[in-house]
Amino acid sequence: MPPTTTGKDFERLALNINPGGWSVQTERPIATLLGSCVAVCFYDPKLKLAGMNHFLLPSRASSKMQDEDVVLNGDYAMEVLRNAMYARGASPARLIAKAFGGGNIVNSIQMAIGARNAEFAKEWLEREKVPLVASDFGGAWSRKVIIDPVSGDAFCRRNPINQPDVVAMVKAESDYEKSLNVPKKPAMSTEKKIELF
Repeated sequence: MPPTTTGKDFERLALNINPGGWSVQTERPIATLLGSCVAVCFYDPKLKLAGMNHFLLPSRASSKMQDEDVVLNGDYAMEVLRNAMYARGASPARLIAKAFGGGNIVNSIQMAIGARNAEFAKEWLEREKVPLVASDFGGAWSRKVIIDPVSGDAFCRRNPINQPDVVAMVKAESDYEKSLNVPKKPAMSTEKKIELF
């Protein structure tokens, strides 16, 4: 009888994704650490195919960034992950979702960004008719999330926000959010101007 895989084994073997990241796997678990961000996991039980994304803002239209970091936005991140699942043979009829995050752990410049992210994920899944079979949103904590492609099980561990890795993640989210509200200066051209006559 083969040895059973423990939660620690999943963490050790998992492919970790960062904000703006996504992955689709058939054997290797996928993991991420969430604060106010949300991760949506897709699963096709027939293919034993799992995918996960990690987004920081609900919608590209509502953010200040128009041409960069688009996968950090929920609307784009959801499309990218769904299309990647379909490209690997997933069926819309079999696709299910599990979603996590949206914590209220940062005094956010963008009002209630965690709650907005969670609401966006639920609305998107409902509109696209992908059943949300499990979720854990909100609260004043971060989450470590892992999905196992073999079984389709998702594991969510809530972490107090005073742990060092969580403190670093909260600071990174907060700094990134602040940078979105700073208007970008036009790039200065270093090219010499040529006058034609």
